Amino acid sequence: MTELRTALTELVGIKHPVVQTGMGWVAGPRLVAATANAGGLGILASATMTFDELEAAVAKTKTLTDKPFGVNIRADATDARARIDLLIREQVRVASFALAPKADLISRLKDAGVVVVPSIGAAKHAVKVASWGADAVIVQGGEGGGHTGPVATTLLLPSVLDAVDIPVVAAGGFFDGRGLAAALAYGAAGVAMGTRFLLTQESTVPDSVKQEYLARGLQDTTVTRKVDGIPHRVLNTELVEKLEHSGSTRGLVAAVGNAAKFKKMTKMKWTNIVRDGLAMRKGKELTWSQVVMAANTPMLLRAGLVEGNTHAGVLASGQVVGMLDDLPSCHDLIEGIVADAVERIEQMQQTIAESRTIAP
Repeated sequence: MTELRTALTELVGIKHPVVQTGMGWVAGPRLVAATANAGGLGILASATMTFDELEAAVAKTKTLTDKPFGVNIRADATDARARIDLLIREQVRVASFALAPKADLISRLKDAGVVVVPSIGAAKHAVKVASWGADAVIVQGGEGGGHTGPVATTLLLPSVLDAVDIPVVAAGGFFDGRGLAAALAYGAAGVAMGTRFLLTQESTVPDSVKQEYLARGLQDTTVTRKVDGIPHRVLNTELVEKLEHSGSTRGLVAAVGNAAKFKKMTKMKWTNIVRDGLAMRKGKELTWSQVVMAANTPMLLRAGLVEGNTHAGVLASGQVVGMLDDLPSCHDLIEGIVADAVERIEQMQQTIAESRTIAP
């Protein structure tokens, strides 16, 4: 199998420039290890895990693969430093962040040999984390699932590439070799995919929910603020329709109830939840109503992605869902993407060579 060596593969020590993102409730040890064993970079999602659960997940992943993998951490979590210490102690290769970590956290990780890869949504954010020492960034365009921004990948990606000189990984709308070849042509060092990896054999999402995804078209996602107050791309469902047309009071009452459920499930103290809320409000300039709504998200996603209850849960999804119709293994998925990308790159090289031959 032909390898595609890029700045990302060299930085992390992986075979292929393909990243499986840290999707909450989805990116567990089985999926992460399968991605790693296939030559890509799998990232554990720790935001929906307690510290003890993360510790167990890292240990489990290490029994399933000896290849590099990563862990996604909420930089604003009250126990972020303890989680970083865990990554260092367990020699996890990559620390991924949905919110930019401060310079001191980046420095601590880098001093221990951990590669730091924040996800960003604007060129100015890429410049900031690069100045703090980040090794690479993942940039997700508006096509991506979950929390997302308004700018399409085709415009956001080049704006970031022009702004920084560290490896940039493209996310939002990628699912095959054409996308990988295009991203590399832009100057990216690889691609990151969420929805595509959610729909694999190793994904622990219930089969009935996977079929719900596969039945959807390109127009079947929506960006809503009614889940947690922040733009969130999800599948159109009856619940989402109700949320979109519900009043703020009703949504707030539901969010408080779900916050209590999340507290019970994670055994978190209310003081910790309040501290996290304060950090979130400061970092994202949210209203208190939006902070309370943010507590909604883990439980709504869990209901759909873990319990398989599509009537009571929310299903995060990228627009790319409308292009997917199969459930490959991670091995077949990554090998197929890379083989297709290499073939397309070689075809372009041949076209250029032929055009030079016949030029007057």
